[in-house]
Amino acid sequence: MTTLTAPEFQHRTVLLDEAVDALDLTGARADGVYVDGTFGRGGHSRLILSRLGANARLVAFDKDLQAIATAQQIADPRFTIVHDSFATMGAAMAERQLGQADGILLDLGISSPQVDDAARGFSFRNDGPLDMRMDTTRGISAAEWLATETEQTLEKVIRDYGEERFAFQIAKAIVARRAVEPISSTRQLAAIVAGAVKTREKGKDPATRTFQAIRIHINKELEDLETGLNQAYGCLAPGGILAIISFHSLEDRMVKRFFASKVNVAQPDRRLPIRAVDLPQPEMKLLSKMKPSDAEIEANPRSRSAVMRVARRLPVPAPGSAIGARP
Repeated sequence: MTTLTAPEFQHRTVLLDEAVDALDLTGARADGVYVDGTFGRGGHSRLILSRLGANARLVAFDKDLQAIATAQQIADPRFTIVHDSFATMGAAMAERQLGQADGILLDLGISSPQVDDAARGFSFRNDGPLDMRMDTTRGISAAEWLATETEQTLEKVIRDYGEERFAFQIAKAIVARRAVEPISSTRQLAAIVAGAVKTREKGKDPATRTFQAIRIHINKELEDLETGLNQAYGCLAPGGILAIISFHSLEDRMVKRFFASKVNVAQPDRRLPIRAVDLPQPEMKLLSKMKPSDAEIEANPRSRSAVMRVARRLPVPAPGSAIGARP
């Protein structure tokens, strides 16, 4: 369910109905304020708009200029697109005087049109310029980064963000090759990695982890996620719902830990005479964890690694009376 700027680059929105259902756009909530933190090609945003009331608002974010162009085709007064990361959510909401959100959806990672367009440099499957920037108006390209970064930092990024056990060998091979010629294309980088990686899981290209790691670093994806999680919580109204779809273990681990920090609170000794209002209270309640169905995975193999976690922000507890010591 996506309008595309280029018909050859198809995109299937992962967990489309499940994610929008999780926001619970029913009753009075249908006239609330919502955020789509990663517009992509608009699958989630369009379905959200189809279920919202006349007085609702939907604010979407994206760093990709092609995504912004697609979003600007939506002629709906309830809809606003912001060309920036969802990590800037708090300032964007305040600037538009929208108050707090009743629901926030983050669909992390990279979209199929970005992967499939060789000119973007995200994939090793087709040769193209080694760019990898989601926002081509900001920052440096992957080629520029590879040309100047130290071997030690290259190794750290590939190891930490790609979970690549051959990170040392790959970094060393990159530095050796760039001394001979610039590394400017995806095919060049893939060949360098293939020469450095001696074994790989069956059916997995040797360059997969390295390309993932460089993309995450160039786009500051994990930094944005860390900031964005806190921004999202700060923007969420009591009773509001936060739904997050992640596609690799690093993202999902961060989301899981963030939710755990809001759900699990250390309690004092039960024997102490502490008022109920002074007891630590959980700030969120976990609602669900979901993965794509077998049917969705069969129709869209790229959805296989997706995990959606959903939580609701709890209201601030009302002041309570003193409670006595408990046995």
